[in-house]
Amino acid sequence: MSRFVLLSPSVEFDQKLHAAVDHGLRGSVQTIASDILPAGPAELFALLDQERPEVLIIGPDVAYEEALRFAKVFDVQQPELSLVLVSDVEPTLLLHAMRAGIRDILSPQADAAEIRVLLERACQSFATRHRNHDDLPAENGGKGLVIGVFSPKGGVGKTTIATNIAIGLGKIAPMSVVIVDLDLQFGDVASGLYLDPEHTVTDAVTPAASQDSLVLKAFLTVHPAGIYALCAPPNPVDADHITPEHISRLLEQLSQEFQYVVVDTAPGMQEIGLAAMEQCTDAVWVSAMDIPSLRGLRSGLEVLRQLDIMPESRHVVLNMADAKSGLSIQDVESTIGAPVDVSVPRSKAVALSTNRGVPVLQESKRDPAVKSLRHLAERFNPAWRTQAQRKLHRRVVI
Repeated sequence: MSRFVLLSPSVEFDQKLHAAVDHGLRGSVQTIASDILPAGPAELFALLDQERPEVLIIGPDVAYEEALRFAKVFDVQQPELSLVLVSDVEPTLLLHAMRAGIRDILSPQADAAEIRVLLERACQSFATRHRNHDDLPAENGGKGLVIGVFSPKGGVGKTTIATNIAIGLGKIAPMSVVIVDLDLQFGDVASGLYLDPEHTVTDAVTPAASQDSLVLKAFLTVHPAGIYALCAPPNPVDADHITPEHISRLLEQLSQEFQYVVVDTAPGMQEIGLAAMEQCTDAVWVSAMDIPSLRGLRSGLEVLRQLDIMPESRHVVLNMADAKSGLSIQDVESTIGAPVDVSVPRSKAVALSTNRGVPVLQESKRDPAVKSLRHLAERFNPAWRTQAQRKLHRRVVI
């Protein structure tokens, strides 16, 4: 089976692509040497003897308009396929390519290593979309999961938990995860992921973005781990112009475009956070292992029960857990009136990774905290959620 199909009359790029695949990737390349592309999937699959590839590469010497026409047809009829455009496209034309359904763009001058990295990413994206094509409608009406990370008090490692969830989910669903920083005045997602974003939430709530999700996606920042990020504005004053209605619309849009939307919120119960919570399918509650944090969490949960806006799927995370703190897990559960789902032990590796801006799940470290964080991310995997019809909550501890 041809895993990759090149559509291009360029003999030079054909040879380069074959060499890159033959020396590092599973599967083979089939080339259709023409600058006129097939009219649609049926015509292409007939040329391929009905084989279904994973990645379609529109190579050099194909007219840009012809490439966009071809991409639009496949984006509607075969959305799981990954389309890669080989072109020195001007930045002003990138948005048109995204709107047409192009998943990635490769320079004709790219070397073999760059080609292999991009194609591997395209294959991962295909595998995720193909595997989960029928999963989302069954669970959330065709939308992605919106996972809010909350804490009544600051200083409990909430952003560390949020960024690691996003990185962990990025391994489950590459390029299908976006993390949104809704701590609009003092958000740390950018530093937690070592990003210097060109655009922020301020851009994402403009009328142009709110009316066109493709414009919105152009404001996202790509992270090397295969996720997207929408960071908080650098100037706290900019947050004054963002309303709860803006946030509701933003999360609604992103849930239609991504399999997972991870939301890092500000401490406490501000209006922006409550608006986000109403859009969440899952709420991750983070607390440290000290009495003030635990009492704050208990009070917060009680208030939300009274307001009746608590997401049905709840996950309580005890962060920086330490057996020497004088409290046990049973003490914690009794204090907050709810079970602890995941306990993340205090870890020097996590502290170091936070200071470096490289979440521990991005690296292959062996550490008890890493194991716990990986387990937390796995709770949002469709395979985990449906296995034996697991219940996310145990009984409340009195």
